[in-house]
Amino acid sequence: MGGCLMLLHHEFVRVAKRFGDKLAFVDRSMQREVTYSRALIGALLAASKFRRYEDGYLGVMLPTSVACGISILGALMSGKVPVMINYSTGAEGNAQYAQHKCGFKTIITARALLEKINCPEVEGMVFIEDLLGQATAAQRLRAAAKSRLPANLLTRSFGAGGSSDDTVIVLFTSGSEKDPKAVQLSHKNIGSNAVASMQAYGCSSEDRMMAILPLFHVFGQTTTFWLPLLAGMTIVTYANPLEFKNVAAVIREERPTLVVGTPYFLMGYLKQASAGDFDSLRLAVAGADKVPAWLRRAYLKEHDVEVFEGYGTTETSPVISANVPGANRPGSIGMPLPGVDVKITGVDSGDELPKGSEGKILVRGDLVMKGYLGDVEETVLRIEDGWYETGDMGVFDPDGYLWHRGRLKRFIKIGGEMVSLIQVETVLQELLPDDIECCAVEIPDAKKGARVGIALTRDIDQKEITKQLASQLSLLALPKHFFVVDELPKMGSGKIDFRKTTDIVISQLEDLH
Repeated sequence: MGGCLMLLHHEFVRVAKRFGDKLAFVDRSMQREVTYSRALIGALLAASKFRRYEDGYLGVMLPTSVACGISILGALMSGKVPVMINYSTGAEGNAQYAQHKCGFKTIITARALLEKINCPEVEGMVFIEDLLGQATAAQRLRAAAKSRLPANLLTRSFGAGGSSDDTVIVLFTSGSEKDPKAVQLSHKNIGSNAVASMQAYGCSSEDRMMAILPLFHVFGQTTTFWLPLLAGMTIVTYANPLEFKNVAAVIREERPTLVVGTPYFLMGYLKQASAGDFDSLRLAVAGADKVPAWLRRAYLKEHDVEVFEGYGTTETSPVISANVPGANRPGSIGMPLPGVDVKITGVDSGDELPKGSEGKILVRGDLVMKGYLGDVEETVLRIEDGWYETGDMGVFDPDGYLWHRGRLKRFIKIGGEMVSLIQVETVLQELLPDDIECCAVEIPDAKKGARVGIALTRDIDQKEITKQLASQLSLLALPKHFFVVDELPKMGSGKIDFRKTTDIVISQLEDLH
């Protein structure tokens, strides 16, 4: 496969040539099945259409589908860099933000998506159904003929040269704490991470990937798009991961061997599944948020499926560490992937700390991004001598497993002491019924500067819970207020939106006064 020196769209051509009539995509939202040969023709046809647009970047705002996959491949084959746009919340604003941030006009999207999410048409939007639907018979024949060229001749036709350090995709950070940053990931970044993940989990062309993660998030982009394509798998796509009942049915009917998701998504599928529905799964991998112990136990007990927890960031393409078969320590975020260096440093000193000492997580390797587009200052702040500072806190145990202690920004200072909101949540979640979600937030306090507030999705006996918490948490870490919300605001990935949750809690607090 050429290790991490590959150009991803060139590698796709070689895989498509090898697997030809095998299904590349089973699109369960559009009820379409597309072979590797047809996917190659579709990407070449899309590329011929995309070349007419002048900008070097091309916006892509599509749900997880064969159309989204073809658009990404077509953009690269036309010499453009796809910029993935988050449509899950504030699609219109996100589209305009991306255009402004990256300096481009054209966005490939679909009318059905705009209607579904109630998003007005933004200037520069082009509809994929029109683009490909209006292709003439001659254009289709040309793409089909071109697809039959030997791989080396075909890839040469995409343009001169190309380096594995070239940007392959632009993705935006979640914006759960501040405005999204445009992350430039190279072929080497995503290619090395996909190959290392493939090796760690023993993936092959025999596997079938259940792809429900949005491709505007790096987790979906690498693990449920590029990884299975590079391995020659069949990718089973479903556009809306929140339609839990439908996804559980698709898993039962299409029999994938791999499912990758956030804990929130995996909870939803568990609730909708019956005995035997997940018999085809050999692996369930969870990331983007902490996996509750009860969820891990439930998958094992009800479906004999082991859930493996991993850890990563947008800036690291994303997988930094993972639990894998034969090396799974529940509660930890696993060991660093092959070729990935991780060190723990002091929050103030910056010195590397020994195993057992808690500090900041820093990462080095081919997975670390090129930088933030148009933000040299922020890039320099986060990457020094090749080491990327994740903004997360962690600790290595004596056996080399990494344990996540939460965002540095999710530590608050109370009475001069650092208190981890993640630790409060972890202890509280173990005391709550499985169907109650919680989120700890910082609330202002006149005496101590700040206190811990808790947002819950159902009322509880606050006095009793506080008493139980007191036996496991310091006095300063004990929550001062509990607030009941209908549901915790979520990002498109299923992660809790901390900014919005904090705003809701502070608003409720003000109402009390």
